[in-house]
Amino acid sequence: MTSEFTGPKTACVVGGTGFVASLLIKQLLLKGYAVNTTVRDPENEKKIPHLKALQELGELKIFAADLTNEGSFDAPVVGCDIVFHVATPVNFASEDPENDMIKPAIKGALNVLKACAKAKSVKRVIMTSSAAAVSINTLSGTGLVMDEKCWSDVEFLTRNEFLINAIKGMQLLSGSFSITHVEDVCRAHIFVAEKETASGRYICAAVNTSVPEVAEFLSKRYPQYKIPTDFGDFPTKAKVALSSEKLISEGFSFKYGIEETYDQTVEYLKTKGVLK
Repeated sequence: MTSEFTGPKTACVVGGTGFVASLLIKQLLLKGYAVNTTVRDPENEKKIPHLKALQELGELKIFAADLTNEGSFDAPVVGCDIVFHVATPVNFASEDPENDMIKPAIKGALNVLKACAKAKSVKRVIMTSSAAAVSINTLSGTGLVMDEKCWSDVEFLTRNEFLINAIKGMQLLSGSFSITHVEDVCRAHIFVAEKETASGRYICAAVNTSVPEVAEFLSKRYPQYKIPTDFGDFPTKAKVALSSEKLISEGFSFKYGIEETYDQTVEYLKTKGVLK
């Protein structure tokens, strides 16, 4: 048995209009995969021009499917060897995240898995989650290392169900600010999909830092933007560090660090006129 995936290259990417999904589809097509992807409304031309453009790179079929509609994933999954589930309901303005996001996300994941089981052809399913599944807890201190054995404290989240906007809120909730270039995220998806010995959970975090540390980095690298670095008594050190050791030990290597990630972001924002 070889250590790499050797079957037919046919994949389904659930949630094709998403940020990660779009680049994942592009990378799969460039690697020679035939790709099926799902969107809620393929007739809405404003939502899918990027997918139409990607059809020039290879065989890409666009299907209608809704996470909460059992059976709607049967057609796009049929004949696929690999399924990437990268879709989830997002509504940061919701006053009822339990019903608006959590329950539909769970139902959607189950509907996708049911379709995979029904299809018989699927050899591997890659379920994408957030760092929030690992890092949110009531532990104290800094420099805590979290790996694939760790889960966020569900009881704490249930008792304190709230959403905080912006990156300061992310660190207050999780105790860290982790950064990974989207291209590396997609490369990691394909890496674990193709590696036959891969199994279980994988953390994909290239850089672990804190909001004040990032602000200091950005201030020095882009002084022309006069980025504030005074956060008062806000924690300067990250509470937790997400370990990607399992992914790296399997043979994966990150292509981008924090410098390249932000340099490319700044250049993109310049092209869009957001920065000058």
